[in-house]
Amino acid sequence: MLVYPCGLDVSSRSLTFLAARLREHRRRIGSRWRRLPVGRQALLVLAHLRNGTTYAQLAAGFEVGTSTVYRYINEAVELLAALAPTLDEAVRTASRKAYVLLDGTLLPIDRIAADRPFYSGKHKKHGMNVQVLADPFGRLLWASPALPGAVHDVRAAREHGIVDALTEVGITCWADKGYRGAGGTVRTPYWGRWETLSAGQQAVNRSHAKIRALVEQAVATLKSWRLLRKLRCSTNRTTGIVQAVLALHLASSA
Repeated sequence: MLVYPCGLDVSSRSLTFLAARLREHRRRIGSRWRRLPVGRQALLVLAHLRNGTTYAQLAAGFEVGTSTVYRYINEAVELLAALAPTLDEAVRTASRKAYVLLDGTLLPIDRIAADRPFYSGKHKKHGMNVQVLADPFGRLLWASPALPGAVHDVRAAREHGIVDALTEVGITCWADKGYRGAGGTVRTPYWGRWETLSAGQQAVNRSHAKIRALVEQAVATLKSWRLLRKLRCSTNRTTGIVQAVLALHLASSA
């Protein structure tokens, strides 16, 4: 396999943050020797998450075994996922905002044997459903654990307790028609064909669309980590990867 230099569009703060967490972890478990120092391990993990670089490619580039790459990535993902904010923490942050934006996104996956629960009729593909909360400027605040792609957005929001958590503290939440019937403080546009809506309802829907459009920036932020554009791992690992990406993003943008 040929090896070549490659750039990584991630801030140095992400590398420094991850390296510090790995250093603390190695000190805590008493790890005396590793094939790669913490800085190189952090770079390896970022290359995998940001660019979706495969284990075999990373093994060749960093001159280690494929099993070593697997262990290094799993170790870092578990450390980062534990640092991601919980829904309660995200709601406390959101309580200082005028309102929040809610949307669901599908993270595509390879087809698996039990593929039916993972098939999204809306997107016409297999994947994992992840709910995203953003502030009024479209900045990512929180990403939920992943559910099978067949789960509808409003059901996912209820299962994660998003609606109850936001309602409890009285935070207005703007969402699309997929959350119709969610209740609480969730605001959705008027339902129906455009031509059947009154002039007032059409005006409300236009304003609603302008407000919630910025949530797409938060979704794009999540998917700027290219590994999430096509997951080729076990569906059981999706939540950990999403939470790890969330922790890295929040740490680098703080």
